[in-house]
Amino acid sequence: MTLQTQAPVVGIHPAQTLEDRAYGKVFWRIVPFLMLCYVVAYLDRVNVGFAKLQMSSELGLSEAAYCIGAGIFFIGYFLFEVPSNIIMNKVGARVWIARIMLTWGIISAAFMFTSSETVFYVLRFLLGVAEAGFFPGIILYLTAWYPAHRRARIITTFMSAIPISAIFGNPLSGLLMESFHGTHGLSGWQWMFLIEAIPAILFGVATFFYLDDTIQDAKWLNDEEKRVLTANIEAENRTKTASPHSIGATLTDRRVWLMCLIYFCFVLGQYGLNFWMPTIVKASGVKGNLNIGLISAIPYICTFVVMLALGRSADRRRERRWHLVVPALIAAGGFVSATMATSTAVSIACLSLAAAGAISCAPLFWSLPTAFLAGTGAAAGIAWINSVGNLAGFLGPFLVGYLKDFTGTNSAGMYLLAAALVIGSLAVLTVPAKSVNR
Repeated sequence: MTLQTQAPVVGIHPAQTLEDRAYGKVFWRIVPFLMLCYVVAYLDRVNVGFAKLQMSSELGLSEAAYCIGAGIFFIGYFLFEVPSNIIMNKVGARVWIARIMLTWGIISAAFMFTSSETVFYVLRFLLGVAEAGFFPGIILYLTAWYPAHRRARIITTFMSAIPISAIFGNPLSGLLMESFHGTHGLSGWQWMFLIEAIPAILFGVATFFYLDDTIQDAKWLNDEEKRVLTANIEAENRTKTASPHSIGATLTDRRVWLMCLIYFCFVLGQYGLNFWMPTIVKASGVKGNLNIGLISAIPYICTFVVMLALGRSADRRRERRWHLVVPALIAAGGFVSATMATSTAVSIACLSLAAAGAISCAPLFWSLPTAFLAGTGAAAGIAWINSVGNLAGFLGPFLVGYLKDFTGTNSAGMYLLAAALVIGSLAVLTVPAKSVNR
């Protein structure tokens, strides 16, 4: 009798199969949930752009006053970002992210009581304080589950919540403002703030019971899966020997400050677009809040597709720099082209290029600092980069509004956003490829 042995299947390794299965479990357990949380967060952060369409005239807010209010959010965000992330590193993501979502939901609902510029400024500042630490906390949380070579696709998938929130949130905001205007004596923008705040509170409660702080806490993973995932994270951390290990060393590291500059430029383009998209679409000739919301969603549909494709490509090729530079330059071209548009269709096409390029830069960017930051340095560094970068969320809308008031058109503001993206692209090319292409 001749014994026949079965040839091994080429390309499949038992350990690799176990690893892929483990990461599949992690993905479906945490990533969709975190995406939903970020959709809610981003909607509550930028729905002020839609509220402006009614609120400014009802409260007598000037363009400059609106811009100060929209941007002052990021002052509170800046001041409390690093402390928030350090606290989360100590108490765990489950408790701290739940706290963040509950407080920002309550404050976001309170916007329905806005009655003056002062109240508007105070609430926007408090919203920034409440939300500080959410985004960098999630980035830090994901680095505890995913190694560098899987991280760009995961962060990009998570941050696709930005265009998703706009795709559904813009029409929703327009619909709420039109449908509820005058109900029980309240304006449409007041109902919008109240209704869109409720999901944040609900998800805050759900987060406390749903998230696991570490791989070892995950009861839905077996021991072998935990061992593989933990080994990958430990192996990556051993390569980060040059990471600053104290808060002071992190905040004085020149690489961290270079990351701050790059992110600042990209965020300037992103928020300059987000806060002014409804106004720009209205200026192109679109009438009605619901129609403005529907048309404003088109650039974000393009962004969603581009973000996922770029994240997958960056991980597959293990190339990080040009995956940032190319979309940033395309976005700059979109902003400049939008100033020359002669019809609504052409304007939306240009804004689609600008949105797809500018917003895609944000998730791809985080592959750079997380390639060298670890431990306490990662908690402080990620928060510091995000807080400094998000100061552009204050400066961008303010400068776009100021330039519009000064020149009477949107063109100067679009040129500013384009210039910021070009500067960010040049800064990316100063980062050594070997330090980030993993």
